[in-house]
Amino acid sequence: MQRKTIGLSDELYDYVVATTHADDDILARLRDETSTMEQSGMQIAPEQGQFMALMARLIGARRVIEVGVFTGYSSLCVARALGEEGHLVACDVNEDWTAIARRYWEAAEVDQRIDLRLAPATDTLEGLIADGQAATFDMAFIDADKVNYDIYYERCLELVRPGGLVMVDNVLWGGAVIDAKDTSADTGAIRALNIKMGSDERVDVALLPVGDGLSLARKR
Repeated sequence: MQRKTIGLSDELYDYVVATTHADDDILARLRDETSTMEQSGMQIAPEQGQFMALMARLIGARRVIEVGVFTGYSSLCVARALGEEGHLVACDVNEDWTAIARRYWEAAEVDQRIDLRLAPATDTLEGLIADGQAATFDMAFIDADKVNYDIYYERCLELVRPGGLVMVDNVLWGGAVIDAKDTSADTGAIRALNIKMGSDERVDVALLPVGDGLSLARKR
């Protein structure tokens, strides 16, 4: 019996990615361009993008919120899974990063499905709630500034419908969550949210060792 998830050597990881064909030409070009950037480590892994797209299809998602866009890899993966009637509200504050995202959204012909909001995500999320859109979204993905993870989680949980998903990225934070010497605000915020989600009676939750750790919370 396997007690825990097996470790992945570089060769085994390459096998996983190659076998599942995680990237097509557009996604591969986006990944290559992003890899030249100083902040390239912020991009999700290809198998995570594929997993998120599959989850969107499994729940029949049509309306999605993304908190933290970077260069648009995750939003591109998910937008493709939403169908022509899909709508993805993408929240970010960086015009340079999202300019790259826009180019690839257009190349993939999903730009009409994506509503980019260049503003603090808290403002956008609270604006959606004030506009009467609570419980109207099928899925949310949080991958932004860690110190605000709790408020993003609370607002997204309010915005998704019962049975909808809230996904939270970087919940293992490179292993820092178990490093007692790491007292940084970012690490503390992730630890606190992990504990909160694990005992939150409003959701069914699973923490998966995908990428840098991905938590899935299904709203009850």
